[in-house]
Amino acid sequence: MNPAKVDRNCLKKLTDLPNIGKAMAEDLALLGINIPDDLIGKDPIALYQQLCAITNAHHDPCVLDVFMSITDFMNGGPARPWWEFTPQRKIMVKL
Repeated sequence: MNPAKVDRNCLKKLTDLPNIGKAMAEDLALLGINIPDDLIGKDPIALYQQLCAITNAHHDPCVLDVFMSITDFMNGGPARPWWEFTPQRKIMVKL
């Protein structure tokens, strides 16, 4: 969902999260993430690495940016576009 449209009080399904559409919701389900609350306390880097391992594929680094955006949001941060996390990701991780 577009971050500007997210309502923190209406988080029932994964696509209610900022930056999450159907395809990314399916990727999260592969990781055992089925509802937004499942993301609380999760490490976005670990989620990215697990997704790569489960799918036996190297995913675009933007996927990590999305994981960073949704874990930050579920831990109390504002709903922000995923690309705002790209500079931070580039400092933290070399993919």
